[in-house]
Amino acid sequence: MSLAFIFPGQGSQSVGMGRALAESFPQAQKVFAEVDDALNQKLSAIMFEGPEAELTLTANAQPALMAVSLAVLRVLEAEAGLDLARDAAFIAGHSLGEYSALAAAGTFSLADTARLLRLRGDAMQKAVPVGEGAMAALLGLDYETGVAVAQEAAQGQVCQIANDNGGGQVVASGHKAAVERAMEIAKTRGTKRAILLPVSAPFHCALMQPAADAMAQALAGVTMRSPSVPLVANVLARPITDAEEIRARLVEQVTGTVRWRESIAFMAGEGVTSFLELGNGKVLSGLVKRIADTATGTAVNSPADIEAYRISRS
Repeated sequence: MSLAFIFPGQGSQSVGMGRALAESFPQAQKVFAEVDDALNQKLSAIMFEGPEAELTLTANAQPALMAVSLAVLRVLEAEAGLDLARDAAFIAGHSLGEYSALAAAGTFSLADTARLLRLRGDAMQKAVPVGEGAMAALLGLDYETGVAVAQEAAQGQVCQIANDNGGGQVVASGHKAAVERAMEIAKTRGTKRAILLPVSAPFHCALMQPAADAMAQALAGVTMRSPSVPLVANVLARPITDAEEIRARLVEQVTGTVRWRESIAFMAGEGVTSFLELGNGKVLSGLVKRIADTATGTAVNSPADIEAYRISRS
C-alpha cells in the first residue's frame, strides 16, 4: 500500500478544533503553544472556544488549520511511530494546506509557517476591497467547461477558475459582477447548482496579485529546506523537491488555480492507494473518493482517529 498525506485548506475550520488533541496529548499542546508564541496571540483559545467570526477571519483560519494539521502529525509520530520520510510517497495540501505539508516535511519551521500564514491571510484579505470580489462553486461542471464559462463571463473584468476540486466541482473567482455572470452562464452549460461562497475575498485569481507580491517578499526572507517527501504542488499537479522552485510556486499559488483533481489523480496514477488527511475536517478525504476510485481517503483529526491509525499499523 502506497501512502500520501494531504492537508486541508480554508473552509475546514470549526470552533473546538484541536481541543481534544490538546487535552489528550502533550505533543499537540506543544504545537499550539509554539504557534501562539510565534504569533504573539492566544490563537489556540480562539480555536478551542471561538467566537466563530474571529476564527473564520482569513488571518486566523490559515495558521489555525496548519496548527491542527501539525499537531495531528506530531501525535502520530509519538503514538503510532509515523515517519513521514519513510512512510509517505507524496505530500500535498489544498491552498494554505500546502504550507502545512511543507512544515510537516521540514521545509519550514513551525514558527515560520505560522508567521507566513498570518501574513498570507492578512495580505489576501487586504488585496481587494470588501464587496468587490466574490467566489462561486459551479457544481456539476468539469474543469474545461468551467474555464470556458469564466472566460465568457469576464468581459474585461477578472474571472478565473480558482479551484478544480474534482467530482464535478470547480470554483470561479474574480470581480463580483463577473462571478455572478459566470453563475448565470454556467446554468446554460449544465451546472447542477451555482452557489456564491461565503468568503471574504476572491482567492486564487489575478486580483490577488498584491498578496502574491507580499508573499514573494516574505518567502525571500525565510529559511527553506528541501522537503523530506516530494510535494505535489497546487499549480503544477506534479511533484517538486527543490526549495527554490517551491518558493516560486508558492508565490504563483496565490493567483493560480489549485489543481486538486489533477494532483490526486497524479498520485493515484503513481500507485498511491491510501490518502490520509491530517487536520480538521474531512473535505479532502471525501474528494479522494470522487477522483480516484482505486484509492481510499481517511481523515485523521481526533484521538479516536489516531488510535485507529495506531492499531492499523500494529
